[in-house]
Amino acid sequence: MASSLLRQLAGYGLTTAEILYRLPDHPSMLQSFVWQEYDRAPDFPELNRFLSFWRREIEGPLHSVKVAHRHLIGAAEVRMASAEFAVN
Repeated sequence: MASSLLRQLAGYGLTTAEILYRLPDHPSMLQSFVWQEYDRAPDFPELNRFLSFWRREIEGPLHSVKVAHRHLIGAAEVRMASAEFAVN
């Protein structure tokens, strides 16, 4: 997997999802799960992959998903150093 800096330069940003799901034994109760990963807005392929896994493998049915996304760095915010100095 690429480093977080390379992923950010490729357009990924930090995505946090609060997932509310129903407890299998007590369907009237909700439990919260927080997921966080670098992902690309607006399609969120990583989050969708995780939610597909959840629906397929986890017994607790999803109630709702609240998503927050932030680009931490962009190509315009990175610049190359113009000089390098070595101090002995």
